[in-house]
Amino acid sequence: MKSLNPLRIAVQSHGRLSEPSLSYLRSLGLDFKSNGRVLITSCENFDLQILHLRDDDIPEYVSREVADFGIVGENVLYEKKAKVKILKKLGFGRCSLVIAVPENSSLKTLSDLEGERVATTYPRILSSFLKEKGVNAAIIPIEGSVEIAPSLNLADAICDLTQTGKTLKENRLVPILKILESEAVLIESTSPKKEKSELMLRINR
Repeated sequence: MKSLNPLRIAVQSHGRLSEPSLSYLRSLGLDFKSNGRVLITSCENFDLQILHLRDDDIPEYVSREVADFGIVGENVLYEKKAKVKILKKLGFGRCSLVIAVPENSSLKTLSDLEGERVATTYPRILSSFLKEKGVNAAIIPIEGSVEIAPSLNLADAICDLTQTGKTLKENRLVPILKILESEAVLIESTSPKKEKSELMLRINR
């Protein structure tokens, strides 16, 4: 019997983590149908709703206890700095956050970025990294299509995710250093809720 206050888990609605996240939930024995259009899917054999959200919003939903759990990339979690608990790494969605420059650039090392412009969708991570390394560079926040920034003379370098390096190569960019490794993680809200215990048994088995 479904309750008026079911557990909720947030997953990416579209993108590289979407299908693997749903496959992981099915591996827990959860039975549900997802057609890619609805934003909330109810499990048929468990009192749980699946929220299909933008990946950037998942940490916020979990930290504000709208969702009890979430599946999100570590890169997004670190950028948002949300107050959530990481339950486990899930082994899919592996990628690296790198700094890359044009193939013909004179920038070759971290110190070469001093005084240069770096475009990124991860300004918080990049700012923290550069501050820790004592490098002063201008950070240009961009929501998407970061790879074209150098060719349009918006930036001298970029900081972006890469899995295979194919997109960087297609845009004639080469990585000069890696900031972090990332993969999908299962996160939990900090609120105590006794209804979580049965799902936790499935997660930890």
